[in-house]
Amino acid sequence: MPREKILIIDDEQDLVKLVKEILELEDFRVSSAYDGEEGLRKATSEIPDLILLDIKMPGINGFQVLERLKIDEATSHIPVVMLTTSVLRQDRDKAFDLGAVDYVIKSLEGFELGERIHKILKGRFKDKDNAGR
Repeated sequence: MPREKILIIDDEQDLVKLVKEILELEDFRVSSAYDGEEGLRKATSEIPDLILLDIKMPGINGFQVLERLKIDEATSHIPVVMLTTSVLRQDRDKAFDLGAVDYVIKSLEGFELGERIHKILKGRFKDKDNAGR
Protein backbone atom coordinates (compact mmCIF):
# COMPACT_ATOMS: atom_id res chain seq x y z
CA MET A 1 0.00 0.00 0.00
CA PRO A 2 1.44 3.41 -0.95
CA ARG A 3 2.32 5.68 1.94
CA GLU A 4 0.14 8.73 2.43
CA LYS A 5 1.57 12.06 1.36
CA ILE A 6 1.51 15.11 3.62
CA LEU A 7 2.09 18.66 2.35
CA ILE A 8 3.39 21.15 4.93
CA ILE A 9 2.75 24.81 4.09
CA ASP A 10 4.65 27.01 6.54
CA ASP A 11 7.21 29.81 6.24
CA GLU A 12 9.26 28.65 9.26
CA GLN A 13 11.88 26.45 7.59
CA ASP A 14 13.30 25.01 10.83
CA LEU A 15 9.83 23.98 11.96
CA VAL A 16 9.07 22.44 8.58
CA LYS A 17 12.29 20.42 8.79
CA LEU A 18 11.41 19.17 12.28
CA VAL A 19 7.81 18.27 11.40
CA LYS A 20 9.00 16.56 8.21
CA GLU A 21 11.42 14.39 10.22
CA ILE A 22 8.68 13.48 12.71
CA LEU A 23 6.23 12.56 9.94
CA GLU A 24 8.80 10.54 8.01
CA LEU A 25 9.39 8.52 11.19
CA GLU A 26 5.63 7.84 11.10
CA ASP A 27 6.15 6.51 7.53
CA PHE A 28 4.52 9.41 5.68
CA ARG A 29 5.87 10.88 2.46
CA VAL A 30 6.33 14.61 3.04
CA SER A 31 6.47 17.61 0.74
CA SER A 32 6.82 21.24 1.79
CA ALA A 33 6.08 24.77 0.65
CA TYR A 34 7.29 27.94 2.34
CA ASP A 35 4.50 30.35 1.38
CA GLY A 36 0.84 30.25 0.44
CA GLU A 37 1.25 30.59 -3.32
CA GLU A 38 3.81 27.78 -3.49
CA GLY A 39 1.56 25.70 -1.25
CA LEU A 40 -1.42 26.14 -3.56
CA ARG A 41 0.68 25.16 -6.59
CA LYS A 42 1.98 22.03 -4.85
CA ALA A 43 -1.47 21.09 -3.53
CA THR A 44 -2.84 21.25 -7.06
CA SER A 45 0.04 19.42 -8.74
CA GLU A 46 0.72 16.79 -6.05
CA ILE A 47 -2.78 16.25 -4.59
CA PRO A 48 -1.52 15.23 -1.13
CA ASP A 49 -3.59 13.10 1.25
CA LEU A 50 -3.45 15.80 3.95
CA ILE A 51 -2.17 19.36 4.31
CA LEU A 52 -0.62 20.95 7.41
CA LEU A 53 -1.13 24.69 7.08
CA ASP A 54 0.18 27.64 9.08
CA ILE A 55 -1.98 30.74 9.47
CA LYS A 56 0.62 33.52 9.66
CA MET A 57 2.70 33.63 6.48
CA PRO A 58 3.95 36.41 4.20
CA GLY A 59 1.86 37.05 1.12
CA ILE A 60 -1.39 35.17 1.32
CA ASN A 61 -2.09 33.84 4.80
CA GLY A 62 -3.27 30.38 5.79
CA PHE A 63 -6.94 31.37 5.92
CA GLN A 64 -6.75 32.59 2.32
CA VAL A 65 -4.95 29.40 1.29
CA LEU A 66 -7.57 27.25 3.04
CA GLU A 67 -10.40 29.15 1.41
CA ARG A 68 -8.86 28.72 -2.05
CA LEU A 69 -8.18 25.02 -1.44
CA LYS A 70 -11.80 24.40 -0.45
CA ILE A 71 -13.34 26.18 -3.44
CA ASP A 72 -11.11 24.38 -5.95
CA GLU A 73 -12.71 21.10 -7.02
CA ALA A 74 -9.27 19.49 -7.43
CA THR A 75 -8.28 20.14 -3.80
CA SER A 76 -11.54 20.57 -1.88
CA HIS A 77 -11.49 16.95 -0.67
CA ILE A 78 -8.04 17.20 0.96
CA PRO A 79 -8.21 17.37 4.77
CA VAL A 80 -6.43 20.46 6.10
CA VAL A 81 -4.99 20.66 9.62
CA MET A 82 -4.08 24.13 10.79
CA LEU A 83 -0.65 23.97 12.46
CA THR A 84 -0.18 27.34 14.11
CA THR A 85 1.02 29.34 17.09
CA SER A 86 -2.31 31.17 17.34
CA VAL A 87 -4.30 30.25 20.43
CA LEU A 88 -7.05 32.73 19.62
CA ARG A 89 -10.52 31.19 19.66
CA GLN A 90 -11.59 33.41 16.76
CA ASP A 91 -8.76 31.98 14.60
CA ARG A 92 -9.72 28.44 15.57
CA ASP A 93 -13.40 29.09 14.80
CA LYS A 94 -12.54 30.73 11.48
CA ALA A 95 -10.34 27.77 10.48
CA PHE A 96 -13.17 25.31 11.13
CA ASP A 97 -15.70 27.57 9.38
CA LEU A 98 -13.45 27.56 6.30
CA GLY A 99 -13.19 23.77 6.30
CA ALA A 100 -10.19 22.75 8.43
CA VAL A 101 -10.52 19.30 10.04
CA ASP A 102 -8.24 19.99 13.00
CA TYR A 103 -6.42 22.87 14.69
CA VAL A 104 -3.06 22.07 16.27
CA ILE A 105 -0.93 24.45 18.32
CA LYS A 106 2.73 24.24 17.26
CA SER A 107 3.91 23.41 20.76
CA LEU A 108 2.23 20.01 20.46
CA GLU A 109 4.57 17.06 20.87
CA GLY A 110 5.52 15.39 17.61
CA PHE A 111 4.28 11.90 18.38
CA GLU A 112 0.82 13.25 19.08
CA LEU A 113 0.79 15.10 15.76
CA GLY A 114 1.51 11.83 13.95
CA GLU A 115 -1.26 10.07 15.86
CA ARG A 116 -3.75 12.81 14.99
CA ILE A 117 -2.85 12.65 11.31
CA HIS A 118 -3.21 8.85 11.28
CA LYS A 119 -6.70 9.16 12.83
CA ILE A 120 -7.80 11.75 10.28
CA LEU A 121 -6.52 9.74 7.32
CA LYS A 122 -7.94 6.44 8.60
CA GLY A 123 -11.36 8.03 8.92
CA ARG A 124 -11.08 9.54 5.47
CA PHE A 125 -10.06 6.30 3.79
CA LYS A 126 -12.65 4.35 5.77
CA ASP A 127 -15.32 6.77 4.52
CA LYS A 128 -14.06 6.31 0.93
CA ASP A 129 -14.37 2.53 1.30
CA ASN A 130 -17.97 2.89 2.42
CA ALA A 131 -18.93 5.38 -0.29
CA GLY A 132 -21.80 4.16 -2.40
CA ARG A 133 -22.73 1.29 -0.08
